Amino acid sequence: MHHSVCDFLLDLLQNSIEAGAGTISLRVLEDDQWLEATVTDDGKGMDAAALARAMDPFRNDGAKHPGRRFGLGIPFLVQALDQAGGWHRLESIPGAGTCVRFAFPAGHVDSPCLGDLAGCILAAMCFPGDYELQVERMDRRRGLAYRFCRSELADAVGGLREVSALALVRQFLISQEAGDDAA
Repeated sequence: MHHSVCDFLLDLLQNSIEAGAGTISLRVLEDDQWLEATVTDDGKGMDAAALARAMDPFRNDGAKHPGRRFGLGIPFLVQALDQAGGWHRLESIPGAGTCVRFAFPAGHVDSPCLGDLAGCILAAMCFPGDYELQVERMDRRRGLAYRFCRSELADAVGGLREVSALALVRQFLISQEAGDDAA
């Protein structure tokens, strides 16, 4: 089950990577009204039939996960958004990529918390593959804003394979979420 917005985001980011995306953009914005997120990729995209299957929790083509007959990531997100009075947009073009945009109303009792965004981004950067992850974060309530990309962090710490490098990246991400200027 998804307990935070970051759980949904990690699922969407993994979908993008598995769809062969070379560039994935993650945008997370918060203000007094909404917690809004967008995941955009240049992966294989989906036609209208595949989009319909992505929205159906009881239908899966079995190609992505052989032996599994259902995919619950997007349907769980839509269900959570419906419960909280949020909204979503899912757009995809075959051969060009997919964009998932959604927002939960801030402070609504059924809206999940954001969760561990630093941990979510770090996990997404550790998935295998040759892809660029671009992150843009803004929290207007706290005056917080930052952006970076996976390749910049990998270059700064000497790659993303060593535990010591990942620890540095995690420390950087935590400092960004805290609003520390020292990072």
